[in-house]
Amino acid sequence: MKLYKQILFILVVFFKTETLFSEMNLFNVNNIELEKKDKITNNRLADMAIKKGFNQLTTRILLEEDIKKLSDLKLSLIKQLVMYYQIIDVPKKNQKEGLVNFSVTFDKAKMHDLFYKRGISYSEILDKELYVLPVLLKNNEINVFNNNLFYKNWNKFNENELIEFILPLENIEIIKIINDYKNNLININISDLFKEYSNKNSAIIFIENNKTNNKIYIKAIIQGKKISKNLDLKSKKLTIENFYGTVITETKKELTNLVKSKNLIDIRTPSFLNVKFELNKRNNLVKLNSKIKKIDSIENIYVQEFNKDSMKLRIKFLGKLEKIINQLKKEDIRLKLINNQWVIKSL
Repeated sequence: MKLYKQILFILVVFFKTETLFSEMNLFNVNNIELEKKDKITNNRLADMAIKKGFNQLTTRILLEEDIKKLSDLKLSLIKQLVMYYQIIDVPKKNQKEGLVNFSVTFDKAKMHDLFYKRGISYSEILDKELYVLPVLLKNNEINVFNNNLFYKNWNKFNENELIEFILPLENIEIIKIINDYKNNLININISDLFKEYSNKNSAIIFIENNKTNNKIYIKAIIQGKKISKNLDLKSKKLTIENFYGTVITETKKELTNLVKSKNLIDIRTPSFLNVKFELNKRNNLVKLNSKIKKIDSIENIYVQEFNKDSMKLRIKFLGKLEKIINQLKKEDIRLKLINNQWVIKSL
């Protein structure tokens, strides 16, 4: 009887506990800096932080076309989505005079409800690394590393980047591969260029820069999917002074949007995973709860049955099963399929 009371208590904790202060929370926005002017009240400053935090969050997890669907959202409605906010203490040596640093966490359930009503899917990117090689085509010459200001300046334009762009080091083999395809660049095999990172997201960008023509062609492999796309900059008024910065910035935006599009979570179609959880000294519900709460794509967990040795749980999640299994694995929750039954073997 005592054991069952303990399990019942743990179940209450399991379903009621929220990880409010987890920095891993997808819906948490940190480092929101605002200037504290004399005439601004604390309430007004908090409102500004919430609004700025919401804009940063939607920019991070939504496609550009979906951000527009929320343009009519008033501050009063945005404030209802907030779980909590706080002013962050910054060490004096890192403090900027006159600035206040906020952290805002939005309620996952309320955000899901908003996205559902507006027909929006959001992106949860686990692998933020993208191996990228910008190649300049100019005056009938292919400039891979030398005489290529796009390669040299790529990481100078990196404001609020969601993706970590990684450039390959100068490599004779890469130059040879590209030269082998010089008459047919569109058919180049990206996997040959990034052999060491065959399982990672990668892209090659061909930037044609001529007096009468500026073209950008992107060829990428993202989440194992091959993507080809032309980027149109005709609507951009480009001068010699801002040409390189604009091309790099716009190309990065497009690549980020492509990565987002391959990591979308459709909240309208949740899935379920039935698992058996073996209870022992090493495995316990409190430990499981603390780990699972870090995974934002898990919406809920239902206890189907339990005894002194094990429990059967039903996990409601968003996205693909493979992705959830990988997320659980990152939290040291290892699943094994035994006789058509998923079992949590260890934590």
